[in-house]
Amino acid sequence: MNWFCYLLRCADDTLYCGITNDLEKRLAAHNAGTASKYTRTRVPVELVYAEPCADRSEASKREMEIKNLKRTEKLVLIKVGVRFIVS
Repeated sequence: MNWFCYLLRCADDTLYCGITNDLEKRLAAHNAGTASKYTRTRVPVELVYAEPCADRSEASKREMEIKNLKRTEKLVLIKVGVRFIVS
């Protein structure tokens, strides 16, 4: 089972980082307002970055690394570091 660490751009231009093992389902849940309290009031959201991880543990560690980045660093990651995007 593949896990992903992902970044979303919310309707208010904020960024949200999370993990999942099903990107399409999770994105749909975010846009339906049922995936997280943070994104519930910031829909629609757009997937702007997704990084495959070996397992849930690796995905969680990567999520914490990304969450600790400054916004400008996250924007650079989105711009130049895109490893995988589901369209």
